[in-house]
Amino acid sequence: MATMLNKRVTGAFGKQAPVRSARVAAVRPSRSAVRVAATAATDKDLGFQTMRDGIKVAADETLLTPRFYTTDFDEMERLFSLELNKNLDMEEFDAMLAEFKQDYNQRHFVRNETFKAAAEKIQGPTRKIFIEFLERSCTAEFSGFLLYKELGRRLKATNPAVAEIFTLMSRDEARHAGFLNKAMSDFNLALDLGFLTKNRKYTFFKPKFIFYATYLSEKIGYWRYISIYRHLQRNPDNQLYPLFEYFENWCQDENRHGDFFTAVLKSQPDMINDWAAKLWSRFFCLSVYITMYLNDHQRDAFYSSLGLNTTQFNQHVIIETNKSTERIFPAVPDVENPEFFRRMDLLVKYNEQLVGIGRMNLPAPVKALLRLPLLERMVAEVFQVFIMTPKESGSYDFAENKAALVY
Repeated sequence: MATMLNKRVTGAFGKQAPVRSARVAAVRPSRSAVRVAATAATDKDLGFQTMRDGIKVAADETLLTPRFYTTDFDEMERLFSLELNKNLDMEEFDAMLAEFKQDYNQRHFVRNETFKAAAEKIQGPTRKIFIEFLERSCTAEFSGFLLYKELGRRLKATNPAVAEIFTLMSRDEARHAGFLNKAMSDFNLALDLGFLTKNRKYTFFKPKFIFYATYLSEKIGYWRYISIYRHLQRNPDNQLYPLFEYFENWCQDENRHGDFFTAVLKSQPDMINDWAAKLWSRFFCLSVYITMYLNDHQRDAFYSSLGLNTTQFNQHVIIETNKSTERIFPAVPDVENPEFFRRMDLLVKYNEQLVGIGRMNLPAPVKALLRLPLLERMVAEVFQVFIMTPKESGSYDFAENKAALVY
């Protein structure tokens, strides 16, 4: 019989969770076969719909799920035209292109035999939330791949260097999405990414909104991945699945992508140096922060399974992302004001009540009526967060009095 150690591990974000050691006793082949068969049988009871054997129906699209984006590609061509935009610092873009060509992670995403074995040990509710985590992550990475690939194709004649950067970023995103989809197959499910490409709804964003959103997505992705990686390095007993061991190098792809969008924003001064830019910057920061905060608290069990305190983890990621964003956005929310997270926690509370109403066995009109007061409170809280005094920030390159700045 396998031995369990009931010890407790304190994580970097203050969560104490019971963890299990690796099995130390030999397992008879017959039991192994039974365990694999039981895993396959259990997967059918997790509540996921399949399109065909082993191919999962994609999760329903909601306000909190990853989206696919499209944009005005003609305007993109004008923004990156060397003839029309004299603010393009091609020396900086050429240096970035040389770095992307190095492809530091070309041989990083190599799987081993521990993946499937680890997945088979994850059972019950934890197995379901792992699959949901992998699906959301895969969808988000694949969304980036589709957008960057199309931008690389459309900008090839207008600005070959920038077009190649987008193409190389799409390479990174495709690699990430493929790695995550393969991880899903360890749990006997996967996404049909070709089907998603043709059938998923695409959200239209103007180019400047694409820049704001993708910058934040890449930077918050970096801080999420590196924070999980560092926590699990300190608490290896919480390393339930080997995917997280890849996060240290993986997150550097996200960081490089974010740095590229920093250079893009600096090449479009009107997007980051007037009153409208300040409003849009704060709006997109809050959109990304609130979405992550609500999403992760809905899936507290996943972070608890890694020994993380969901609230402390999210607050850490938001604070660090905000510090990075201050270096380019002209204004950001003051997330270190205690009032900010007090209101964020209220949004979590109201969202939990909305989820609870959704699970009630009541007619749809009745549910809609019950939701109305909660939605009203959530809108009011978001508005209160938005009108909080922001932090004035921005790139050093656009400062009027550089001598007065201290870093």
